[in-house]
Amino acid sequence: MSDEKDTVENIETAETPVDESQIQSESQTEENTTVVEDELSVLKNELEEQKNKYLRLFAEFDNFKKRNAKERLELFKTAGQEVIRELLPVLDDFHRAAKAYEGDNNAENYASGLKLIQEKFQKTLQNKGLKAIESVGKDFNVEQHEAIAEVPAPSEELKGKIIDEVESGYTLNDTIIRYAKVVVGK
Repeated sequence: MSDEKDTVENIETAETPVDESQIQSESQTEENTTVVEDELSVLKNELEEQKNKYLRLFAEFDNFKKRNAKERLELFKTAGQEVIRELLPVLDDFHRAAKAYEGDNNAENYASGLKLIQEKFQKTLQNKGLKAIESVGKDFNVEQHEAIAEVPAPSEELKGKIIDEVESGYTLNDTIIRYAKVVVGK
């Protein structure tokens, strides 16, 4: 029994042989962990870069929208400025006509002066693209006219045609801005 006891002690105290495959496996696991950590770090950096690019692009787009809205408001504020500037001479003519009429009270001169001012006013508006819609004697067209009354036609050829124009219609650069209010024959 003492021999057995010595053998057991010898076995316990003897160095156990190290399995080389186990050592290689542990070193590969450490290397794999290091590689995975490096790749994870690279991916985190790329994600952070993409987030920054996204935030910058979003901020740039937001600034673009704000700038565009501001420019649009400025355009609306100043859009009529050119037309008003061109109408100021017509307004000046009205003032001069009123002043001249106060001085001499000549109704004929005043009427002819107003006629000239009206023509100047119409030319100014025409230069800006305003055109009157011709209506009287034409066929009624729903896309250009608004019938406010229907009266018996004085003759057979005036049935369905416009007999009278109560309010002129206008187009601005070929877009209808006001429909002509007309009386149609039935």
